[in-house]
Amino acid sequence: MNIKPKKMSFYGVKDIDSLPELKKLSETERLAMKAVAHVLPFRSNNYLVEELIDWNKIPDDPIFRLTFPHPEMLSSQDLNLMVRLIEEDAPKTALREGANEIRWRLNPHPAGQKQHNVPSLDGEPVPGIQHKYEKTVLIFPTAGQTCHAYCTFCFRWPQFVGLDDLKFATRESGDFQDYLRSHKEVSDILLTGGDPMTMKAWQLALYIEPLLESGFEHIQTIRIGTKSLAYWPYRYVTDEDADDLLRLFEKVVQRGKHLAIMGHYEHWQEFATPIAREAIRRVRSTGAQIRTQAPVIRHINDSADTWAKMWQTQVSLGCIPYYMFVERQTGAKEYFEIPLVRCWEIYQQAIQQVSGLGRTARGPVMSALPGKVAIDGVAEIAGEKLFVLSFLQARESDWCKRPFFASFDADATWLSDLKPAFGQYKFFYESQLEDILTRQKLF
Repeated sequence: MNIKPKKMSFYGVKDIDSLPELKKLSETERLAMKAVAHVLPFRSNNYLVEELIDWNKIPDDPIFRLTFPHPEMLSSQDLNLMVRLIEEDAPKTALREGANEIRWRLNPHPAGQKQHNVPSLDGEPVPGIQHKYEKTVLIFPTAGQTCHAYCTFCFRWPQFVGLDDLKFATRESGDFQDYLRSHKEVSDILLTGGDPMTMKAWQLALYIEPLLESGFEHIQTIRIGTKSLAYWPYRYVTDEDADDLLRLFEKVVQRGKHLAIMGHYEHWQEFATPIAREAIRRVRSTGAQIRTQAPVIRHINDSADTWAKMWQTQVSLGCIPYYMFVERQTGAKEYFEIPLVRCWEIYQQAIQQVSGLGRTARGPVMSALPGKVAIDGVAEIAGEKLFVLSFLQARESDWCKRPFFASFDADATWLSDLKPAFGQYKFFYESQLEDILTRQKLF
């Protein structure tokens, strides 16, 4: 396939007034976009602007919703504060202080990521990794703590706003390797961010190649979480080191490791371009698998037909539908969140429209403090309407796949909104969870 290389360029706050495609919006609308972009991270790129967004459909085009700020992402009070500061031409320090005050109210690290997921080695915290589930360790490479574009809904938004206290990052110091050597129970590592695919191939190799050597036989699977297949597929086709990257993938597979590229796709429109499909083909040619995941997001993919078409497209391209998530309770959650019952209805109606190969998608799933909680359905038992729930992953492995029940709540959007069914005081796992979290504080 003859695809012309593209050099990446970015769009940020300063481009909102100058980008020709945004001229159809009013000055007031553009001002509100700038106000939001001073609080929550905004970055788009020329591939999205030139090839993916349908500018005749803005503001309702899904890729536009995914990457450009929208006034409703902030409360009216916070939006008005930032608009006033911009109109008054306030100093940068005042803008930053106003933005930071809002950011700290937006629950920057949900589900106890900083308090409960960072492990220790020899009594000291290991920076830049998380170990929540027994078999899997997350690694945050320092050079990969950015993205080719920022998703408006992203629960990792604190990584990108310039507050070091909110960042996860590990340097190529070998600390994470020492930790993995001492934890033989770990079988999977997940390189995440940000987006590790913003790194050069040689930088990525610094993290991956040591795990192919003696001492890491227990590491069976290497996962890479990335949005690049959707937001910058040129990374795998025409970028200067695209071939080097694919050779690295081949090396992982040849050494007997399973390489899984965890592709983040929120809409079938992200598969529409020839370059997007060629990137998938080239990655799969190395022996790596592509597994796909996304949250259900209001304004973007909150319909069963959208999910069904997305899963059908993924299967036809050789990708494996993996997770449908529930949008996390952070950032602009009130703009994007959907009641749990609606998430389940979308999943249940979408899964009916795909063949067995598409029914590998698990969902809807909440990545909550105790673990990954799946909404298995809505039922009525002994006259009580309720949610049927189970853990796919948990801080305690024994909790997994043990059904439990919550009283039905049509307005609930997260696990913390739910109450145990049948008059119970606690869910079955809560007392043990309290003990686990108490031990972590002590040590």
